[in-house]
Amino acid sequence: MNELVFFINNVVIAGSVTGSIYAIGAVGVTLIFSIMRFAHFAHGDMMTFGAFMVLLLTTLFPQAGAAIGVPTPLIMLPLAMVLTAALAVGIDRAFYKPLRAHGVKPIVLVIGSLGVTLMLQGLIRLFAGTGGESLYVDDRKEIFRLALPIEGVRVPVVITEPQLYLFVLTLVAVVGLHFFLSRSRLGKAMRAMSDNPDLAQASGINTNTIVAVTWVIAGGLAAIAGTLLSLDVTFKPDLSFFLLLPIFAAAIVGGVGHPYGAIAGGFVVGFAETLAVFNWSVLLRPFRDSLPEWLSLPGNLAFVGTEYKIVVPFFILVVILVWRPTGIFKGKVI
Repeated sequence: MNELVFFINNVVIAGSVTGSIYAIGAVGVTLIFSIMRFAHFAHGDMMTFGAFMVLLLTTLFPQAGAAIGVPTPLIMLPLAMVLTAALAVGIDRAFYKPLRAHGVKPIVLVIGSLGVTLMLQGLIRLFAGTGGESLYVDDRKEIFRLALPIEGVRVPVVITEPQLYLFVLTLVAVVGLHFFLSRSRLGKAMRAMSDNPDLAQASGINTNTIVAVTWVIAGGLAAIAGTLLSLDVTFKPDLSFFLLLPIFAAAIVGGVGHPYGAIAGGFVVGFAETLAVFNWSVLLRPFRDSLPEWLSLPGNLAFVGTEYKIVVPFFILVVILVWRPTGIFKGKVI
């Protein structure tokens, strides 16, 4: 049972945390692709920008959350979402909209997004520096250790305060996005434009409004994902470097252009990463005495080392592109 609790801590909880981050990030990527038909490589930097805005606001008002017993970064998150959404809309107006007006091919927009990526990375490093910073400026991160009422179990189930908030906000974001896309007039217009932009425009749908709403949603979700990841670990200016490939892999695994597929793909990639770096010899320890002498149990049975975890989403990405380019939910082929 101790080994099983260790598995719960290092795979079930850790995989759920990673999968939630990737799912929220991948939804923004797939919404942008479904409406504007290009892969937005600067999405990871928008996540970093959102987290940096929370860090900046928390530093300015460190006691804002003490009155209601909530970590200050969560109080600052809605304002950071607004700022990140404004940044996303501004980037579109300044860089992507003129390119679309000239009728360029999607590959030109992709190259333009690489330029935006370098610009955002430079600006974030200019103001944030190069070192890591904790979003808990004056607060302390709570760690909950839940001892199981089972005889002989000495290892507790460990979950942190940011992880609890992450699960709740992920559920709220997923349910809210579902109702927005399926029930609201703007959501139905977004789905119509995703299916056929020309027909949607001919039907009287204001495509400029739909594009702006898409960027607002993508920017808000990016701020949530970047902030919750930084709360769980720490804020780093190069956060996007570790997020970009996994969220694109999640979007492609689920089906590019399919929001629900992006959510599923996020958890698939998150759990794949976690399972790949988990030390499986821990689960085999109870059977060590029953193994033959010539078969000794190694100290580490992980598929890949932790430092090579980034290889896992790249491997999944290549396999999906070769085997099923449309992804699990049959999205648009890129």
